[in-house]
Amino acid sequence: QVQLVESGGGLVQAGDSRRLSCTFSGGTFSNYAMGWFRQARGKEREFVATIIRSGEVTDYVDSVKGRFTISRDNAKNTIYLQMNSLKPEDTAVYYCAADLASKRAMSRRASAYDYWGQGTQVTVSS
Repeated sequence: QVQLVESGGGLVQAGDSRRLSCTFSGGTFSNYAMGWFRQARGKEREFVATIIRSGEVTDYVDSVKGRFTISRDNAKNTIYLQMNSLKPEDTAVYYCAADLASKRAMSRRASAYDYWGQGTQVTVSS
């Protein structure tokens, strides 16, 4: 059974940087496209970023483009979300997700993902 465990969340100041990690186990990591989603209190879960199996192609929601970077290390079964220039509106629980996908597939749709982590809270104070 695939398991995803996020880490790296916490309380930061606006303008700070933070790196989230998500460790994958229980399957063949390189067969999965991976994504980051977030859910702020009282709001629906929203797409943040995704990366294809090889790591060569990524996609981001407009609100984080130029500030966030998704990456993966297939040797370590881990994906990362480097978050720079954080804003209070980035405050949310961040989830990683795994999509058993073809080589160049990736998706912004939460329904495309097969497995989810428990989430890690990121709080950005102004």
